[in-house]
Amino acid sequence: MKITHCKLKKSIQKKRLEFFVLEVTARSAADLLGIQSNSAILFYRKIREVISYHLALEVDEVFDGQIELDESYFGGHRKGKRGRGAARKVAVFGILKRQGKVFTVVVSDTKTTTLMPVIARKIKPDSGVYTDTYRSYDALDVSEFHHERINHSELFAVKQNHINGIEKFWSQAKRIRRKYNGIDRKSFPLFLKECEFRFNFGTPKEQLKMLRKWCKI
Repeated sequence: MKITHCKLKKSIQKKRLEFFVLEVTARSAADLLGIQSNSAILFYRKIREVISYHLALEVDEVFDGQIELDESYFGGHRKGKRGRGAARKVAVFGILKRQGKVFTVVVSDTKTTTLMPVIARKIKPDSGVYTDTYRSYDALDVSEFHHERINHSELFAVKQNHINGIEKFWSQAKRIRRKYNGIDRKSFPLFLKECEFRFNFGTPKEQLKMLRKWCKI
């Protein structure tokens, strides 16, 4: 998949790609390049669609080793992470391989029956999995995984027992979301994959190289 039917010059397209990587908003990019904001917004959406398409090709990749699991919530107006505080928020489940990639998926809820099938598909048996004390992870205690928990009300890490990596990802994703002045629910899955891409491909230089390849620009 690549960006097609774009009427702007290649030089402008390349510059917009650079602005996207640097987290310059579409409207700001439009002002800097002297183009219509709607054109820049559409171009950014096409970039996210390309990212989502290529990440979907890796959906069958299985993680092994030391894996961190956590759920998070985006949007809404009420404070709080779980229970009543999660009202009207989008629930997201994340799986992070330490020293490797992160995988995210929007979920209908964070119940055991929803999360366990994702875990079983994405993580190799006998891997070490690290979670907090959320009750939905109880089933991992009697699974084919080696399960360790960290109680965040007491400690954030005990040697290798922590979920600091996936929590770093959530913080990064929410920082980007604030920069974009929020993301509507319809566009949220594309935004989530953008954040996954940024985390997995590290530096802006690596991100730009990959996007040039994927977008054929």
